[in-house]
Amino acid sequence: MATVLSVSGSPSPSSRTGRLLRHLDQRLTAQGHRVVPLDVRTIPAEALLGADFKHPAIVEATELFAQADGVVVGTPVYKASYSGVLKALLDLLPQYALTGKTVLPLATGGSTAHVLALDYALRPVLNSMGAAHIVQGWFTLDKDITAHDDGTVTVAPGTAEALAQVVDQFSAALGRTPYLAAAS
Repeated sequence: MATVLSVSGSPSPSSRTGRLLRHLDQRLTAQGHRVVPLDVRTIPAEALLGADFKHPAIVEATELFAQADGVVVGTPVYKASYSGVLKALLDLLPQYALTGKTVLPLATGGSTAHVLALDYALRPVLNSMGAAHIVQGWFTLDKDITAHDDGTVTVAPGTAEALAQVVDQFSAALGRTPYLAAAS
């Protein structure tokens, strides 16, 4: 069983990005992985913005990255790049915090004009941090994610199938063959 750190880089407590990640966490858990969620917005702003490497929340986040076999990184796209809170966290991690890790980059946004943010903004940073394998990521349009009052989400059928595929590829790259490939 692999340990997967599922990182939401959204600054909003009701974000589609965070809810989508928690939805995908369920699929990874069903495939036998241990999933540890991390919402960057819960890390105190003074620790992130003040670059307080010794703050307990930064130390804990660093340890979570170190203990993970794989990392799912999800972010809303703002101005053609990943979120500022995610950047703040990544800047505080050790330079090679992703060494030996399999990484799945995911992004959400309002327009397909932002789809290249995965490859031209997020992927280079993940690569520079030493990721062993960055699997194919996925960009999801906000309109394809319906958030419900109970915290769950419904994903549009075509998008749900594509997300299931990239999550299953990530799972397989972690060393386990997904047995729920038909589930969504």
